[in-house]
Amino acid sequence: MEKSFKSGFIAIIGRPNVGKSTFMNRVIGQKIAIMSDKPQTTRNKIQGVWTEEEAQIVFIDTPGIHKPKHKLGDFMVKVAEQSLNEVDAIMFMINAEEGYGRGDQFIIDRLDKVDKPVFLIINKIDKVHPDDLLPLIDQYREMYDFKEIIPISALEGNNVTHLLDVLKQQLPEGPQYYPEDQITDHPERFIISEMIREKALHLTREEVPHSIAVVIDGIEHREQSETVYIQATLIIERPSQKGIIIGKQGKMLKEIGQRAREDIEALLGTKVFLDLWVKVQKDWRNRQLQLNEYGYKDDEY
Repeated sequence: MEKSFKSGFIAIIGRPNVGKSTFMNRVIGQKIAIMSDKPQTTRNKIQGVWTEEEAQIVFIDTPGIHKPKHKLGDFMVKVAEQSLNEVDAIMFMINAEEGYGRGDQFIIDRLDKVDKPVFLIINKIDKVHPDDLLPLIDQYREMYDFKEIIPISALEGNNVTHLLDVLKQQLPEGPQYYPEDQITDHPERFIISEMIREKALHLTREEVPHSIAVVIDGIEHREQSETVYIQATLIIERPSQKGIIIGKQGKMLKEIGQRAREDIEALLGTKVFLDLWVKVQKDWRNRQLQLNEYGYKDDEY
């Protein structure tokens, strides 16, 4: 008798910087979602595909739900809220180290309007004493009727296998949506641009906030040299940021390129020549034309 196959879609929501992308990368086993200690790193729905013999879960890593301050923020929140109505279950992730924050109530108010099972995932338990977890669990249990509350450490892997088992039980019987060796539905061009943006965010820290976009101008596979040539442009909002991104004698841009190239070579499995440029596009996060051009298309959601 054939075993039934389970499949479905699960959204990961939460305040910015609770570890959603770290969890995604841990489960998928390869970097598809960029990680940064700055909030609101994820700007698009990142679909990560986890497949085993009897089940397939398609995770949707949404942008952190927050009160938007510009059109890009509006786009990010709209993407996150839309995803809640398209899934079989929801993972509401919080940071054990930070505990309850005003942003959590903002999210819970939205969950009240959704008729889907919601799992509370308390991440970063490796950062707190176990005795501190019980009061946190009690606090959230009074705020919402969660299907289950599961503490994990996405970074260390603690309890992640148990979480996957619980989520698998929640899924309906269904088809295998993606081949077993496919880990995301995004094209390589998108993943490459995210890898470059991650390095720029990490290296510039507070000097250049989330006003960086990355546009891939061209990808050329040259068989004779077994090298992939990639040209990309980093878009920033102010001329002063251009100097920071380029750095003294071009050192910062070179460092961004070197670190991004290592990740891209691991992704593509081949040598990469990465050519980076920097362009100032004033106030692009509030201009719909630029948002569309850089991949944040409002009409898709």
